[in-house]
Parts: sequence; structure tokens; C-alpha cells
Amino acid sequence: MSNLRTLVFFATPPHDCSYLPNREATTMFVDPRAHIDKKLYSQLTALGFRRSGSHYYRPHCENCNACIPVRLKVNEFKPDRNQRRVLEKNRDLTCELVPASFSERYYRLYSHYIEQRHADGDMYPPSREQFTSFLVEGATDSWFLEIRLEEELIGLAAVDMLDDGLSAIYTVFDPAHESRSLGTFAILWQIEAAKSWELPHLYLGYWIRECRKMNYKTRFTPIEALRDGQWQVLKRN
Repeated sequence: MSNLRTLVFFATPPHDCSYLPNREATTMFVDPRAHIDKKLYSQLTALGFRRSGSHYYRPHCENCNACIPVRLKVNEFKPDRNQRRVLEKNRDLTCELVPASFSERYYRLYSHYIEQRHADGDMYPPSREQFTSFLVEGATDSWFLEIRLEEELIGLAAVDMLDDGLSAIYTVFDPAHESRSLGTFAILWQIEAAKSWELPHLYLGYWIRECRKMNYKTRFTPIEALRDGQWQVLKRN
């Protein structure tokens, strides 16, 4: 059985950064042959790692530390006016947590979202293999949050359960319902779920100050950042 002391790590060669222009990035991966159970996954997440399918990784760039792991302290969270408006706007939706798996219905939503919202990104063009390797493979207590309007699936959020919280992996939604702010709604739902299960944290991945696409994460407070091996309240200034 693998543990933190026995894990072996590998680093990728430098490659173009996906988030900041004119930057090179290096990524550290856990040896894919290691057996990662829920306890070890939770420990890795607390150390700033993320899961993408069966891969566990964190940035390991030689001359840049812009990617900062962040998590929300759910018991201290109070929604602001805009977040309360999002909750009110979506009171007509039905949410259900189901085991992570592949289905054509899920893939159609995922594909449409990537094609409409991220045609300029690394995930374009989408494929069934990509969906499976990213969101289904390597599942460790992993779930999909189905967001439905009557019988129509309009949103899907991948969520992992950890020993000390939830990890928000990825959210897709039907761009036709963009006005509902379903990305924000999915996070608000996960906050309440973590509270109800007495889990103190919601891990939100990495925050980059210079990346506008990540600004939404700091609208949830109090948010903590992992700096120098310690979780501390993030100060944006």
C-alpha cells in the first residue's frame, strides 16, 4: 500500500503554460503505478495536489509560483448578495449526486460546453476518450452532481469526497443557460453539501492572480491559500 513516504514523483519537461502567456510550466506527477486510496488522496490534496483522471499532479515550475492551491472554509462562508441572487434564480432546479461514470447524455453536455466555451483551450476538440480519462478514470469516491431543469440535464459537476472536505474537480453546463451562473451555483451546492456532511473544506484547485478566468474563486470567502507549506487566509492585495 502506498503512502507519502513511499511515493515516487516525476516531473514533465518544460512546456507552454496553459494559463499565462509567454511562460513555461513544469508539472510534478505521482507515479501512476502507485495505489492511491482515499486517505492518501486526501493527504496529497492538503499538500496542493489535484486529480485529473488517474493522475495526481501539482505545478513544479522552476521560476514561477503563480499557481496557488486554494480551499474554502465552508463553516465560515456566508454568501454575498450576488451569490444569494444565484441561489434564488436557481430554486427551480433539481440536484442529485450520482457515481461518476460515462454516459452519452453526460458527454453531449460536456462536448457542447467545451465547443462553445473553450474552443481556444487545451481541451478542444472534445472526445469521449478525453471525457473518460479526465472525469471517470481513477475515480476515488468520485461523484457527478446532476443539475436538471425538469427532466433536462443542464449542468454537471465532478466532485471528489475527501477525509477533510470535497474537491471541486470540474463543472460544465449548457451555454444556453449561462444567465443562471451554474458554475457559481455548483460551488454553492458543494459548500452546503460539505457542511451537511461535517466536512470543513471545499478544495477549489489553483488560483492565479493574473488569470481573469480564476477570479471567481476569490469571491468565496474566507478562502485559504497554501503558501510555504501552510494554509493561511488569502490576502489579495
